Amino acid sequence: MKVRVLVRLKPGVLDPQGRAVHHALEGLGFGGVKDVRIGRVIEMDVADDTSDEALDNMCRKLLANMVIEDYVVEKPGQGEPA
Repeated sequence: MKVRVLVRLKPGVLDPQGRAVHHALEGLGFGGVKDVRIGRVIEMDVADDTSDEALDNMCRKLLANMVIEDYVVEKPGQGEPA
């Protein structure tokens, strides 16, 4: 089963990479951008019987820094995020 984990900084956490991209976009003449936040996408192919609890534990223990990041687990093709 294909799984996608979207990891983003929590609201209020400084995002220097996002700020740099925002500044670069303004420098290129893209003035309509109000804010940029940078995250990452982790795609995994896991066994079909992998539980939502196991996926959550993977995120909490390794894939996301729970102090400064939030995450969402998606199972593409199943419609709703897990």
